[in-house]
Amino acid sequence: MAKEKIDTTTEEKLKEAARRVFTQKGYAATKVRDIAAEANINLALVNYYFRSKEKLFELIMTETIQKLFEKIRPIIYDETTTIAAKMESIVDHYLELLIENPDFPLFIVNELMSGSKRLPIMTDNGKMFFKSHFVKQLTALHTEGKIKFHPVNVMMNMIGLIIFPFLARPLILRSGALGEAEFRAIVEERKKLIPLWLTQIINL
Repeated sequence: MAKEKIDTTTEEKLKEAARRVFTQKGYAATKVRDIAAEANINLALVNYYFRSKEKLFELIMTETIQKLFEKIRPIIYDETTTIAAKMESIVDHYLELLIENPDFPLFIVNELMSGSKRLPIMTDNGKMFFKSHFVKQLTALHTEGKIKFHPVNVMMNMIGLIIFPFLARPLILRSGALGEAEFRAIVEERKKLIPLWLTQIINL
């Protein structure tokens, strides 16, 4: 029993260290030895628990996605809130996630483009999103003629406005156009700007 507790603690310690290092250095620049050093744990133990950097990163991202959708689900299924209120909450939660995990979008894009089936959680939660009350509200506006375009365009715009800055982040930082602190400050501004832009598009 004691051994199981120690193993669980070690695994969690490694995952927390990995999150910090991936966030600070990015996926490509991170080495397994960096994670071991951050956790103050023998390098062999990292390989014992997770086998590779790729496996560790995949596990962290899967857990991150699950936590995100656990927060998003009650928001998008709430039948008492407006579209605008839902958008504000969705944007805030997504941007908070990406500030903590800036390599997350690149990881997901690479997984999707490669045809990987290692993240069925993305498909499952994607279906959940499109069955939500939020989508029903947008569809109702379209049916009533209050928005002339397909409701999915709203979803695409929201996702694009949230994710694209993080896809462009490596180039922005390498170019010297912004430092890390400035980039984060701009992302904080976008928490207010993105819902404003979206509500203007659909005339709410």
